[in-house]
Amino acid sequence: MLAAHHLRKNYGALSAVADVNFTLQAGEILGYIGSNGAGKSTTVKIIAGLIEPSSGEVLFNGISIHRNLVDYKRRIGYVPEEPNLYPYLTAREYLDMIATLRGMPRVQRLQKIDALLKLFSLHAQRHFPLSAYSKGMRQKVLLISGVMHNPDLIIFDEPLSGLDVTAAFIFRKLLAGLARQGKAIFYCSHVLEVVEKLCTHLVILKKGSVVASGPTQSVLDALHQPTLVDTFAQLVPEIDTTAIAADIVDVLCSS
Repeated sequence: MLAAHHLRKNYGALSAVADVNFTLQAGEILGYIGSNGAGKSTTVKIIAGLIEPSSGEVLFNGISIHRNLVDYKRRIGYVPEEPNLYPYLTAREYLDMIATLRGMPRVQRLQKIDALLKLFSLHAQRHFPLSAYSKGMRQKVLLISGVMHNPDLIIFDEPLSGLDVTAAFIFRKLLAGLARQGKAIFYCSHVLEVVEKLCTHLVILKKGSVVASGPTQSVLDALHQPTLVDTFAQLVPEIDTTAIAADIVDVLCSS
């Protein structure tokens, strides 16, 4: 459903993404992970159609997304990392606006919005301005806006940010359910434990390049590591985390 071929993105002399390749099929959840600065967010913006690559291409159902970018954006769901919403709109107004832009019929969209607000425990606050919402509440609104039009491809960038334990648990179950319905899910996150449990496939980045990819269990088995955290530490050993943590403790406890 989604394919990236030789993606590169340069900002002057800086190479943010270097020759990234992957495919994502219907029913798969692709975990896209790497350290800060590895190129994750740049890749997300490229496949969401927000920025163009310096070279390479992204295909959706075998066709370049830039052949008809407006139509492509209508057919995908995108949940960005930061819940930057219009503060003076209510949640219901914001979602109604997004649904209108998605071309959803009025009766259908209002019924779906109210049902989803109830399921995400936001219906009682539906007429409150978004400026009065907590970060977790705004994140729920973003999640609703990204999936309510029933897209075939959904792109998540750190979707658990700000969610409480219950909402995060519901979200994990939601992702699994969407995958069973044949949705293709691109999941970018720092929370490796969640990625390991949720994602059927992995792409691991280091300094803009892919250092491992494939089915999740195959990646773990190939490197003879019991968990994704251990695998990531082996592939991306940029700093000695144990030594740094010990040094921080020494500084804090020194007289």
